[in-house]
This record gives sequence, structure tokens and C-alpha cells, in this order.
Amino acid sequence: MTSTVPAFPSRAADGSALQAVFLDMDGTLVDTEGFWWDVEVAVFRDLGHELEESWRDIVVGGPMTRSAGYLIEATGADIALPELTTLLNDRFEERIGGGVPLMPGAARLLAELSGNSVPTALVSASHRRIIDRVLRSLGAEHFTLTVAGDEVPRTKPHPDPYLLAARRVGADPARCAVVEDTATGVAAAEAAGCRVVAVPSLAPIAPADGRVVVGSLEEVDLGFLRALITGTDRHAHRARPAG
Repeated sequence: MTSTVPAFPSRAADGSALQAVFLDMDGTLVDTEGFWWDVEVAVFRDLGHELEESWRDIVVGGPMTRSAGYLIEATGADIALPELTTLLNDRFEERIGGGVPLMPGAARLLAELSGNSVPTALVSASHRRIIDRVLRSLGAEHFTLTVAGDEVPRTKPHPDPYLLAARRVGADPARCAVVEDTATGVAAAEAAGCRVVAVPSLAPIAPADGRVVVGSLEEVDLGFLRALITGTDRHAHRARPAG
């Protein structure tokens, strides 16, 4: 979905103002990473295969084609990738039919961004059908636009989804703040030239130049994101080692 792009906030004299905020969905705004694993386990059990817990960290955060392809190869399941992708999406859509739980701080952050007319995009590796269902819980009105994994030639960890979001809102990627929960998403955002706030969900993420790691969205607000772009001390004390 795409809506009218609101006016950008006024830039600072040096042009360093925050121009847009892009947010991942699963594991970042909604607590669904565990849902995906449960669905994968159930689908492969129906196919006669048990998934190993150690594979969970390998498939988390990636595009469905990569995750599903890995699991087919790892299990030797006799199923084609398109068929498996459909099964997983169908089962996941059933799983979230009654709504999804939001991550702590997500509702407050989205309300603050939309209330201050900050261009905000939901950028996910999930398919459009899943995003549209989750938006019922998140509130589509909070987003200027959304980008789905099946709407770009290359999804995360490639930079394409974030470059597309920046282009659609007319923003410089270097003036965009991205919030992600996985190394795959962080890699995509950083490859696009964006500044990143990492909120690790399942696997740790280390702080790095241009990247801040926090424990929860409850630590993130508009002032925090503006400081991420300007490089001021507002966010420096919040950076923490992974773990």
C-alpha cells in the first residue's frame, strides 16, 4: 500500500535532519519470529521431517525463498520451493488470523512517528499477503508506504528494499534511520547506506560504526532517531554489546 507522502521535517542548517524511518516487521514491530519457526516445524512434520533447533538461527530474518530452500536441502523433503512457500504462507496466515502481539514500545513509537509526520515505511522480507494481514494489528495509517519481499527482485540481505523505500519517499538513504532485529536486515540497511538501530530478537548483533544496538524499542523514540543521524550523544549511551 502507498499513501500520500507527508512533508519532510525541516532540515538542520547542515542538511543532517532525519528524513525518513524504515522499520522491519517480524521480530522488530511484531513478535512473530517464533510463529514462523512453529509453522516451519509443523509443515515439515506433515511432510515427514523433523527440523533441528540449530537450524532456527540460520533461517531467521531471511527471505522465504532462502529459508525454505535451506530447509528443503537440509531435510531432503520431496517438495518444490514454490509449493513449500505457498504452504508456509497459508499456515502462517492461519496462525496470525486472530492478530499478532506487538513488540514492547512498538505502538508508542509508531504513534510518535506518524504524529510528527515523519515519513515511515514498513520494509519486510515477508510477502505482501502477510504484510497486509499484519497491518491490521499494526495500523496501516502509521505508514507512508510498505515494501514486501515479493515486490523486489532481490530482498534482504540485499539493499534493494531499503533503496526502494528511500526512493519512493524522496529521501537520501544516509538520512534514513532503519530499525531491524536480525543480522540479515542490518546488512541490507547498511548496504543501502542507512543508519541502523538493531534490536536483536533471537541472535545477538554487535554494535558497529553507524549502528546502535538496544535491548528494546522502549529505548527508541524520535529524538533518539534524529540523534542517530546527526551523530550527537543522545544515543551514544544507549549502545550496548550484544548478548
